[in-house]
Amino acid sequence: MAVSTWRQRSRRPARRPRLLSVVTSAVVVLAGCTAAPADQSASRSVLRTPEQRTTMLNADDGAELAAATSAELFESSPVVVIVEPDNQSSTEVAADFATRLGVPVLPVPDNSNGPVTEELSRLAPQALLAVGTTPGNDVEAQVDTQRVITVPATQDAADGTLPNELPEVRPPEPAQVTTLITDERTDSAAAATARAAGSRTITVPGGDPRADPAAIETLHEQPPETVLAIGEAFDSATRLRDRIAVANTGEQLPGGGQLVFPGRRLVCLYGHPGTPALGALGEQGIAASIDRVKKLAGRYENLSDVPVVPAFELIATVASDSAGADGDYSTEATVDELRPWVRRAQDAGLYVILDLQSGRADVLEQAKKYQELLRQPNVGLAIDPEWKLEPDQQPLHQIGSVDAATVNRVASWLAELTAEHDLPQKLLVLHQFSASMIENEKRMETDYDQLSLLVHMDGQGAPKLKNSSWRSVLNARPAPLPMGWKNFYDEDHPMLSPSQTMSHEPTPMMISYQ
Repeated sequence: MAVSTWRQRSRRPARRPRLLSVVTSAVVVLAGCTAAPADQSASRSVLRTPEQRTTMLNADDGAELAAATSAELFESSPVVVIVEPDNQSSTEVAADFATRLGVPVLPVPDNSNGPVTEELSRLAPQALLAVGTTPGNDVEAQVDTQRVITVPATQDAADGTLPNELPEVRPPEPAQVTTLITDERTDSAAAATARAAGSRTITVPGGDPRADPAAIETLHEQPPETVLAIGEAFDSATRLRDRIAVANTGEQLPGGGQLVFPGRRLVCLYGHPGTPALGALGEQGIAASIDRVKKLAGRYENLSDVPVVPAFELIATVASDSAGADGDYSTEATVDELRPWVRRAQDAGLYVILDLQSGRADVLEQAKKYQELLRQPNVGLAIDPEWKLEPDQQPLHQIGSVDAATVNRVASWLAELTAEHDLPQKLLVLHQFSASMIENEKRMETDYDQLSLLVHMDGQGAPKLKNSSWRSVLNARPAPLPMGWKNFYDEDHPMLSPSQTMSHEPTPMMISYQ
C-alpha cells in the first residue's frame, strides 16, 4: 500500500486514548494482516488490523496505552497475561509468556471501571495468567473469567514450562507487523502486546525513524503498510507518514541518517570552481579539493562529539561588478558546470551546499535554476544576503540584505521539493555577520520538518571583531537554530585554530574555510 495514502484515524470510543500530535518517547506498530481463525484442537487469539493506515494513540497512563494497544491488535484472546504496572522484571517474564501464547499483556487493573478492566471484558478470556501479582476479587468479578493462574515474576517463561491450569492455546498465525519502539518503551506492556501479535521490533531513539541508520535500513528492506503509533514522540500522523516515506527510500546523508543536525558537524571548503580569488575551493581541481577538505575535517575529529563530515560550499551564483546581459549583477553557473563537482563530492562522501549571491535577481528564482542538483540527497542551499541588492544598488557599494519574507519563500519551496521527492532533510544556510542583513528576522519560519536551518557567521577580521559579530548574529536568531563559523585564510588576523573555533558557544555545527 502506498505510504503517501496513510491517514490519521478518527477518534475511537472513550475507553481509548485521544488521538493527537505528541512530542516525546513512543512505540510504533506497523500492522499488516489478521491471523487465521482458531482451529478445533486448541484456542487461538484472533488478531485485527487497525482500521486506518495510520493510527495515533496517545496516553500518559501506561495502563490506558496498553489497553488501547490490545484493542487495536486483538479481536479476542483465550488468555490474557496481566502484570504489576511499571515492574520491568515482571513485564519481561510476562512478555515471554505472551509471545509464546500469542496473547496480550495488560497491567493489573487498579479499579473495576478502568480501561484495562474494560479491555479484559471485551476480550473475554478463558483465563488470566497473573505474573508476580494477584488481581482483586472485584476485578475477577468484572471480567467474569473462568480461572486466574498466578506465577512468580522470577519464573523463566522461556524454559518451555507453562502452568498446567492454562487452557490449551496455540499462537495465531503471525501478523505482518513491525513495531518501532523508543528506548523508553521497550519494556512496556504495550510493546509486549505488539510483539505477541507476531511483530518484528525496531528501536527508534526519539521517535523519528530518519534519525537512526539501523531503522532506515530495516524500513527500506521491508516498507510498512499500516502504522499504529503508540506514545508521545510523534507530532501527527501526517508527519509520521512523511518521515517513514523518507526512511523507506534508504537514502542516507554523508555520516549516516537522514537528519542534518545534531548528528554531524560539517567542515567546508568555500569558493567557486576555477576562481582562486573567490575562495579556497577554487585554488585547485575537484580531486585536490576533496583531499584538501578531508584533511581539514580530520583536524576536527578529536574535537567533535559527533561525526565530522567534509563538505563543499560551491558559489553557484557570483555577485558581479557588471550588470551582465540580464542586468542582475549576478553571474550564474550552469548546472552542467556544477554537476561534476556534486557527483564527485557525493562519491567521496561529502555534503554539498550551493551558495547564492543573487545581486538584483530574485533569490527564489535563482534557487529554482538548480532543482536538478537540489534533488540529490546530499545537496543543500545557502543564501548570502551580503550580495542581495535593491534595484538601484551595486555590489561592494554597500552591504546587502534580505527580508524574512524572502527567506520564508525559499525555505517553503525547498521544503516542498524535499517532500515531493522523499529526500533526507536539507540544510538551508543563512550567511550573516550583522543583524541588519536579515530584516524582520524574528518573522522567519523555522519549523520545517524537511529542513535544517543554520545561521552562519561569516564576518572577517581580528578575533575580537569576529566575536562581536558572532554575539550580534547569535542574539538575532528567531529560534535556537544551530550556528556556523567561517575562517578566512587571508583576511583573518590571526585565523583561529580548530580548537579556538570550537570554543564558541554554541559550538559551531558548520565550519567553512575561504
